[in-house]
Amino acid sequence: MTAPAVALFTRDLRVRDNPVLTAAYRAGGAVVPLFVLDEAILVRRACPPNRAHFLATALSELDTELRALGGRLVVRSGDVAEQVARVAAETGAATVHIAADVSAYSRGREERLRQRLSRDRRELCVHRHSVTVLAPGESAPAGRDHYAVFTPYFHRWTAAQRRAPLRAPRRLELPAIDPGALPRPGDLAVGDRSPDLSVGGETTGRRIVRDWLSHGITEYARDSDDLAADATSHLSPYLHFGCLSPAELVHRTNGSTAGGAAFLRQLAWRDFHHQVLAARPRAAWHDYRDREIRWRTDEQAVQAWTQGRTGFPIVDAGMRQLHAQGWMPNRARLIAASFLAKSLRVDWRIGARHFRYWLVDADLANNQLNWQWVAGTGNDTRPNRVLNPLRQADRYDPDGSYVRRWIPELADLESLAVHRPWRSTVAHYPAPIIECPGM
Repeated sequence: MTAPAVALFTRDLRVRDNPVLTAAYRAGGAVVPLFVLDEAILVRRACPPNRAHFLATALSELDTELRALGGRLVVRSGDVAEQVARVAAETGAATVHIAADVSAYSRGREERLRQRLSRDRRELCVHRHSVTVLAPGESAPAGRDHYAVFTPYFHRWTAAQRRAPLRAPRRLELPAIDPGALPRPGDLAVGDRSPDLSVGGETTGRRIVRDWLSHGITEYARDSDDLAADATSHLSPYLHFGCLSPAELVHRTNGSTAGGAAFLRQLAWRDFHHQVLAARPRAAWHDYRDREIRWRTDEQAVQAWTQGRTGFPIVDAGMRQLHAQGWMPNRARLIAASFLAKSLRVDWRIGARHFRYWLVDADLANNQLNWQWVAGTGNDTRPNRVLNPLRQADRYDPDGSYVRRWIPELADLESLAVHRPWRSTVAHYPAPIIECPGM
């Protein structure tokens, strides 16, 4: 009789196009779908409330999807290596399958798990095409371990051969084991979450994808930076937790349309950042390129920025949306990040840490390396680029709708005045904390 196999879920909380689950299923025996509530992340690193709430919902939807296949999600809590080894021993599993990831922590977790399982003569099988479309390093230039500039990487990414999406298993057999209890959102984190946070999992994510590919993507190339239009896909949280497969999204997107091509470019950016972090793990918190920037220490300015009270409405609107929804469109992220790092000259790590606390999609590779791109220490070929908040507002929120939506103090201002409140007296809204860059 074929021994059971453990499918260890990490950032791949889905049953469709999941190389880990498919490999465990194809081994021919029973499958143990396992998720370990990692104490190193949830306790010692204090998982932020927004991500904890999303994770709990995603696990619930994953369990529902697994039950429809005849299985269910087995949940354990504690040290990942020890908990996986115990489950493998309890069920007699010979192999454990896991998705490769790029952070220093995930790679260390993989090695600890491999060593722990080897003591029991069990095998760890690592699958490289789950978290990203292309595996990091798969398309590296000759003689180097990664691409440092996006454009040549994108050309290679576009031309690369990609695997076909995998079907969900037809039917799963779960060996005799206590599945444990699914966590509730309040079990995983302490603190207040964003009041308007959207949560979900594979079921919810696939419903959003259907609507996006049917309607939303049509005008994406034209409207993705229009802040008031809210015309982005909103799929980033589902990609971060692996509720959706990036490879399947690429397969289902018509790249011959303007909207499809623009959307594929964003998915390529995601892969680009992952391959950079895989090659340079220190870039999560250290400058990818040392520009010898002299950062300022200004706690009052940082507090005004985090609270959305800088006196620059387009910046403040984005920060207030972040706190309300745990999410903000990419253009708003770029504007807010540029203001902190370039206009206030505050260390990008301070902003990245704040974003990682509030953003439900706070992917380590994308968040940190986008911050470095803006700060001029990363992969931007124009490191001195500054996003002037007034020009950005005029271009991407020309009638002030986005600002008025998120800053009620300015709701009654006319469109031409909403981005420049220092030209009139506005009750309860602060004066600019600095002179406007470029004015």
